[in-house]
Amino acid sequence: MPPEAEVLLRERETPEGLLVSVCDADCLGETFAHEQGQLEVTEAFYGGAEAESAETDRIVASLRRATTANLVGDRAVGLAVEAGLVDENRVLELDGTRHAQLVRL
Repeated sequence: MPPEAEVLLRERETPEGLLVSVCDADCLGETFAHEQGQLEVTEAFYGGAEAESAETDRIVASLRRATTANLVGDRAVGLAVEAGLVDENRVLELDGTRHAQLVRL
């Protein structure tokens, strides 16, 4: 996994359950392309006043409670993979940056 970097965590309750967004802080505001589309790492979704810089234990605990989660960045995705919450073989690479989603049905 990449060296320690700031990772932003944001949680919101929705009618469908807990939505968690996690991103490496340096990905915020970036747009990553892929042959099937693009991913915009917006302040509105990943940042804002509700987002907090979080340590590994807090992020993993949040992901374990999540109904849905979106993760962007090497560190953010790496934490989920190491915790066994995301399968490394299902991680997408967009412009050299990793992206994963977690959905519990």
